[in-house]
Amino acid sequence: MDTRLLRYFAAVAEEGSLTGAAQRLFVSQPALTKQIRRLEDDLGVRLFTRSRSGMVLTEPGRAFASRVSPLLDGWDEAVRATGRAARVLRLGFLDAGAVGVVPEVITAFRRARPEWRVELRQFDWSDPSAGLAWGEVDAAVVRLPFPGQDSFAVQEFFAEERGVLLPARHALATRETVDFRELWDEPFVAAGAETGAWRDHWLGAEDRDDEHPVRVGAVTSRPDEWLGAVAGGNVALAPASAARFYAHPDVVFRPVRGLSPTRVGLARPRRRGREQGQGRDAVLDELVRAVARRLSGGP
Repeated sequence: MDTRLLRYFAAVAEEGSLTGAAQRLFVSQPALTKQIRRLEDDLGVRLFTRSRSGMVLTEPGRAFASRVSPLLDGWDEAVRATGRAARVLRLGFLDAGAVGVVPEVITAFRRARPEWRVELRQFDWSDPSAGLAWGEVDAAVVRLPFPGQDSFAVQEFFAEERGVLLPARHALATRETVDFRELWDEPFVAAGAETGAWRDHWLGAEDRDDEHPVRVGAVTSRPDEWLGAVAGGNVALAPASAARFYAHPDVVFRPVRGLSPTRVGLARPRRRGREQGQGRDAVLDELVRAVARRLSGGP
C-alpha cells in the first residue's frame, strides 16, 4: 500500500471536501479524486459518498479512518527511527537563489560532525514546502508565503527584490527597469492552482488592482519549463537571484518597480516541548543555527 494514498484519504476525511484536501496536499482536485478512487478499488469498498456539504465517509470509510491515523503515525515514527539510526539529516530547497551558501554550511557541518550525513534535496514548484508537507525532509529553505506555512516553525532570513523575466524580443526588454503596471495585461507563467498563496505571490496578485486580474499564459513547475514558457511569449516574476542562476538565450531579466519583495526563510516541523534539544533534534538545531547565521546576511 502506497502511504500517500493513506495520506490522501486522511486529508479528505479530515477536511470533508476534495477542494480543501487538495489545497492542503498541494495536488489538483482531479488528481486527488483519481487517487481516492484507486484506494477504493484496492480495498474493494466505497469510502466516501458525495453530498452538498462535501465528502461524507461511508460506514466502511469510518472504520478505515479510525485506523489510518495511528497507522500513519507508526509509519512516520519508523521513518524517523531509521533516520536516527542512519544519522541522516535531510534539507529541502526550491531554487538556487534561496539556498545560497547552504552547501558551504553543510560542508563545514560535515567536517564538524563526520558521523552525520546531510542530504540537500531540491523540489519542484508543485510543492512550495520543499518536501516538508510530505515528511520527506527534516527542514527546508523556502520562499514565503507557502501553503500550510502556519503548521510549521518558520524563521525568516532575508528579503530579496523581485523582477521580471521577459522574452528577449519583448518591447520592455530594452528597458533598464520596468514598472509593474506595465506588465498587468501580459500573459504570466504560473505555478499550479493547488499552490494557493504561493502562486498568487508569484503572479503579483497582492500588488495589482481589481481592474487588472491576472492573465495566465502557461502553468509550469520546473525551471526549464518556466524559462521555455517565457521564451515562448509569456512573462514571469522572479527573484533577483534568478538572473545569476537561470539563463536562457531568449530570456532577459529586468528589475521591477512597484512590486513587493520575496522573503526567504527556513521551515521545520513544530516540536512538542519534551522533544526540544534531544538527540537527533539537537543536531538538527545545530545545523539550522549554522544555516541561519549564513543566510541571514542575504543572498
